[in-house]
Amino acid sequence: MKTASKIAALAALAAAAGLGACADDYAYGPGRAYADVGYSVWYDGYYGPFTGGYWGPSGAFYYWDSRNHHYRRDHGGHFRREGAQGFSRHEGRAPPPARRGPLHLPDRR
Repeated sequence: MKTASKIAALAALAAAAGLGACADDYAYGPGRAYADVGYSVWYDGYYGPFTGGYWGPSGAFYYWDSRNHHYRRDHGGHFRREGAQGFSRHEGRAPPPARRGPLHLPDRR
């Protein structure tokens, strides 16, 4: 394998690894195991109006980001399973299983 080919292959692997990290933050929607089930969540309002979501892998909550039209993983502890001061309770139903397709990431301007 030529050096240029090796560099191109390594670049492709690095890009794929980077997209894998994004897939954890930007979700299509729930997989079958997490779909179409009722949920209750406590939310502190940090991201603005809450319009829906689901509890996903590793106990993470994915909320609907209406501005970018996809689910986004909560990293800041703004969604919880138990109440706390400054949090309000929300109940809902997770959407049906996600249809897999192109993932639309927000513009990085």
